[in-house]
Amino acid sequence: MKSLHIAGAIALLATFSSLSAHADVGKTREQVRQEYFQAVKSGDLIVGDTGLTLREQRPSQYPREQSLDGKSRAQVKFETAQAIRNGDTIDESSLTVREHYPQRFPAAAQDPGKTREQVKAELAQAIRTGDIVPSGDGGQRLNELFPQRNANAHATSGLAARRVSSSKNAEG
Repeated sequence: MKSLHIAGAIALLATFSSLSAHADVGKTREQVRQEYFQAVKSGDLIVGDTGLTLREQRPSQYPREQSLDGKSRAQVKFETAQAIRNGDTIDESSLTVREHYPQRFPAAAQDPGKTREQVKAELAQAIRTGDIVPSGDGGQRLNELFPQRNANAHATSGLAARRVSSSKNAEG
């Protein structure tokens, strides 16, 4: 029983010593006063019920804050001119000029996509592997419906190649 009391006393002692070691000292009165005067001087003090800072209420009494984007005036003018030229400026209806008057601007360059031969090669590959969905079969692919047919993909590849070449001859 005595050892239980000793263990409890040690636990309490460890708890209180750790609390005092981590106690927050806080700011002194002088530090708080200095922060207050600095906030008043810079205009960052919120005054009144509006939730606005002094700088926001009386902007003429405080110097402008420096811009942080780092762009020169020439860069900004160039970007603005480029946006006007491309129709990327927003008008009063929140649409870009390009969206309002698409006929005034050249069509945006689009990705050329795949060639006809590339599409045919992909179709032949899909037929060979059974990776196509026949119509009316509930969305399952041929290789899922008939796994035994597609076990030997090389046997069906000749059939797919003949179908593609015969359709090419019929078009040509």
